[in-house]
Amino acid sequence: MTSLSRRSFVTCLSALGAAPLLPKRSHADGTQAVLRATTSTAQLTPEGFPRTDVWAYAQKGAGSVPGPEIRVKAGERVTRRLLNELPQSTAVHWHGIRIDNAMDGAAPLTQDPVPTGGTFDYDFVCPDPGTYWYHSHNRSREQVARGLAGPLIVEDVEPWLGLPGAATRELTLVLDDWLLNEDGSIVEGRWDELHAAAHAGRMGNTGTVNGQSFPGFSLRPAERVRLRMINVATDRIMPISLPGLSSTLVALDGHPVAPRKLEVLELAPAQRADIVVDAPVTSTEMTNLVLGTGRGNQVEFASFNIEGEPVQRSGEDVRPLPSWKTLPKLDLATAQNQPLLMEGGAMRGMVEATYQGEKMDFRELTSRGMAWAFNGVAHGMGEPMFEARLGRTVRMELANRSAFPHGIHVHGHHFTLLSRNSVPDPHKDVRDTVLIQADETVEIAFVADNPGKWMIHCHMLSHQASGMMGWFKVN
Repeated sequence: MTSLSRRSFVTCLSALGAAPLLPKRSHADGTQAVLRATTSTAQLTPEGFPRTDVWAYAQKGAGSVPGPEIRVKAGERVTRRLLNELPQSTAVHWHGIRIDNAMDGAAPLTQDPVPTGGTFDYDFVCPDPGTYWYHSHNRSREQVARGLAGPLIVEDVEPWLGLPGAATRELTLVLDDWLLNEDGSIVEGRWDELHAAAHAGRMGNTGTVNGQSFPGFSLRPAERVRLRMINVATDRIMPISLPGLSSTLVALDGHPVAPRKLEVLELAPAQRADIVVDAPVTSTEMTNLVLGTGRGNQVEFASFNIEGEPVQRSGEDVRPLPSWKTLPKLDLATAQNQPLLMEGGAMRGMVEATYQGEKMDFRELTSRGMAWAFNGVAHGMGEPMFEARLGRTVRMELANRSAFPHGIHVHGHHFTLLSRNSVPDPHKDVRDTVLIQADETVEIAFVADNPGKWMIHCHMLSHQASGMMGWFKVN
C-alpha cells in the first residue's frame, strides 16, 4: 500500500482551499451506559510520529477519535449518561436525529452545559434509519476540533444489505482535519481567532479517516460496498471523489435518495453521504479516496486495495434504500415564509448588526468577536428568529450575501431543498444541513412537527461562534 509522509500529507491538505418518543425501556440494573468525555491520545499522524493529545469520547477504556460507534435500529432508544471528565463544561448534540427537544444537547438553549465532573442523562428514540453523528455543542469550535465527535448509525428495520442490487457489507468513514504543530500537538491559543472566523474558518493541515492518516481499506474484486461518509471537520468543505470505483449516491444526511451516479460530491461540515461503490472486476494495486478538484488541488485521504477472491456480481442496478415513511407532507400553499439573510465576514462586512440588544457597526462588532449576522442580529440567542405553529409548513429563503459559503443546519427537523437561485432543485433532496455558496439563495421547506426551541446555525463552527447562530420556536 502506498503511504504518505506526514510532511507531504500536510502540504497537500494545506493546498485545498420527530417523531414522538416511544415508551422507555426499563434497565434491569437501573443504570445507563456511560459515555465519557475525557482526555486521551491518538495516532493522527503516520506511525513513528508522536501521538496527539486529544479530547475524546469513551464507553469503555480510553477515549478514541472518532468516538465509539453507536448503532441501533430505527425506532430503538439510545440511552447514555454523559460523564464530563474535561476541564471545560460540555454537552452532546445528536446531529440529524429528529429528537425530543430536551435531548437535543444544544447548550445553552435546551440544557445547561454539563460542568467538569457532572453528568447528564440522554434518553431518546431514533425514528429514522440513516447515517448520523454526535458531537460537542458547547464551545464546539474548540471541543470538536480537539476530537469530540463520533458516528451514530441507525439501521433500517427492513432488510437491505445482501438483497439483489444492494451492498453486501458497509464501511463507516469519518472524515476530519486537524490543525497540528510539527511535533503532532494540536495548535493551541487560536480558538477564538477572528481572522480565521471572518474568512473560511479554522482550517486543518492534517487529514484523517477514522482517526488515521491515510488508512487502507480492502475491497474484493467486483464487490459492492456501502460507504457511510461523515464530515466532522469544524470548517472544511470536502469535495469527495472515488476514482477507479463506480459510485452511486443512495442517501444524504441519512435520508434516502433515488440512486444516482456520482463523480464529485461536496460535503460541508456536518453533512453525510451514503455511497454504494462497485470495485473493479479485476484485482488492481489500489485506488484512492480523493479530496479536492483539479490537478494540483487534490489530496489522497485513504486507499482502497482491490484484493482477494472475486465476488460474483449479479449485474443489477443499485437497489434504493427503504423509504422513511415518517416525514409529514409539505403544504406549500399555506406555508409560513421566513427569510434568513446571511451577512458579514471579510471582504464584505456589514454596515451594522444587533448584538446582545445593542446596535453596533462592523468595527465594534469585531471588537466583541462577532463577524457574522442572521437577519441583522449577531449570535441572536436572546429572542427567537420566528415562531411556528405545530404542524405548520415553514418555507425559508436562505440568502447568502457574504463572500464565503455557509453550511446551514436546522436542529430537530429535516427539510426539502426546493430551489437554488430560483431554479427548482431537480432532486428535491431531504437534508438537515445545506451548503449555500457565496451570493447564492436557497429555498428550503419543512413541517414544524417537533415542538420546542430549535437552533439554526452555520456548521462552519468558526462562523457559528462569531455570529451565525439563532433559534426558532415550535409550539
